[in-house]
Amino acid sequence: MPTRYTFGGDEHLFVECSDEMSLEAFFKSLSMAKGVRESRIRGVTEICPANASFQIKFDPDVIKPDDVLKEVQAIEGAAERAEPVIRTRIVEIPVFYNDPWTHETLMRFRERHQDPEGTDLDYAARINGYDAVTDFIAAHSGSPWFVSMVGFVAGLPFMYQMVERQRQIEVPKYLRPRTDTPRLTVGHGGCFGCIYSVRGAGGYQMFGITPMPIFDPTQTTSYLREFMVFFRPGDIVKFKPIDRDAYDQAVDDVDKGRFTPPIRDISFDLCEFQKNIAGYNTKLEGVLNDH
Repeated sequence: MPTRYTFGGDEHLFVECSDEMSLEAFFKSLSMAKGVRESRIRGVTEICPANASFQIKFDPDVIKPDDVLKEVQAIEGAAERAEPVIRTRIVEIPVFYNDPWTHETLMRFRERHQDPEGTDLDYAARINGYDAVTDFIAAHSGSPWFVSMVGFVAGLPFMYQMVERQRQIEVPKYLRPRTDTPRLTVGHGGCFGCIYSVRGAGGYQMFGITPMPIFDPTQTTSYLREFMVFFRPGDIVKFKPIDRDAYDQAVDDVDKGRFTPPIRDISFDLCEFQKNIAGYNTKLEGVLNDH
């Protein structure tokens, strides 16, 4: 679809880059949002990126809505001509799958689920064609995920699986949302994975939990002292399955300021990725594991 522009009241411009979720749409949205930020358009006060779209807030006393539109449309043209390459980072996130805390929670809310007789992992494995939960976990953790946006609640990343479309994990949200979700739950809804940054309500399927805080308003966590939110759009995530002992050790390391997630700076080329998805993902994992 052509990019759709919609005014919201007197001071917002909403930009939709695509009707469908894809890496191409995310790249265009990120590139345009970055272009607006770098252009420092007079009167623009805020830019809020989302999945394949973004919203701009501007001061109509400083710049007219039609002038904002013209500026952003010019940036769209430049974004479409630019090479789809970004400087970003890849990070390894430990996950304790099928943990006791999300299990206890999901069992409290079975009446709101599509499959009241099983677990979220059982259901996700079955509807995605996996014979066993272990096979599903291997698929979930076996490929990287692209962070397309951060928000909804502070620090929560929405992540898109970097595999061929026919291999992407898809699981619907709960029939009715839960009133409780453990902090740092690794969840999934539709085509998106997420990590719940805080405890609260939620409707995504729950697969496990990470010991790694991703939001800390006190900024006392060792790797969050400069900024309270860990993720940013464009990050690439690789999940690493861990057991209970490794989870407990990581929690202790976080508490004592010893935990640092493996992070590597990379250049991600969308065209090269699309030529050989499996090979490019293997290359990314090699960079992550290169000490």
